[in-house]
Amino acid sequence: MAPGPDITGYLDYRSFLRDWFEARKATNPRFSHRAFVRRVGQKSPSLLADVIARRRNLTPELTLAFAEAMKLDDEDQRFFVDLVALDQAAEPDERDAAFVRLSASRRFREARRVEGASYRYLSCWYIPAVRELVRRPDFRRDPAWIAGLLVPEIALDQAVEALEVLDDLGMLAQRDDGRWVQAEGAIVTPREVAGMAVHNYHQGMLRLARQAITRHKAAERHYMAVTVCIPESLMPELKAELNAMTERILERCDGADGDPERVYQVHLHAFPLSRSPEEK
Repeated sequence: MAPGPDITGYLDYRSFLRDWFEARKATNPRFSHRAFVRRVGQKSPSLLADVIARRRNLTPELTLAFAEAMKLDDEDQRFFVDLVALDQAAEPDERDAAFVRLSASRRFREARRVEGASYRYLSCWYIPAVRELVRRPDFRRDPAWIAGLLVPEIALDQAVEALEVLDDLGMLAQRDDGRWVQAEGAIVTPREVAGMAVHNYHQGMLRLARQAITRHKAAERHYMAVTVCIPESLMPELKAELNAMTERILERCDGADGDPERVYQVHLHAFPLSRSPEEK
């Protein structure tokens, strides 16, 4: 690893570039943006400043040239390439794949264990489902029992992963009588991937919702939808109504008589089916 800031402590490659340059400048006051650009093999003296300020993106060729100019070792070069992909990927799936590669780094896991676990919690539908299973009085901290109980059934290693993530986030606690219960824990999602984690959560749950139409009997599921044309100014009020309904549903579930028996996913959606008048 090259001297300077530890790249695995970053999720924004531009911040890393800024801190790397400042560290290099502190050890050699004569080092300049122009000197760095010459290392990269480019002519524009403002190249580094433009990239840091988000006025310019890095091409794949420039990404490798920047990594070599900073004299990053092979592991850190790969990390830098993935940081650039995380920032610049055009599709959510590409950004997701980049973050998965980043979080596979041992140094990243050690430095950002809770953040990585938070991302996995939101990105994998079965992890919050396992947390809800803990409310059952017959819950067993047994990956095989958990894997076979969820619908659709998950793999054994996924059940193990779910328990590990819940432990990392402090979402499980064992009482004196040996029974496992839910704990509050904490989800800390880096701002660079917060939107992507939420995107993954809804994408995963919507896939399950589509499958559930044929997987479950009508008595076990409920689908409701309306199609309406409204003034756009009403949308904030509709969002507030949906949020209030969600709170009422949660209060009803928490106050229900009897022991929890089955995990359900409840969805409430509102999305446009036509363009606005301004979108000709």
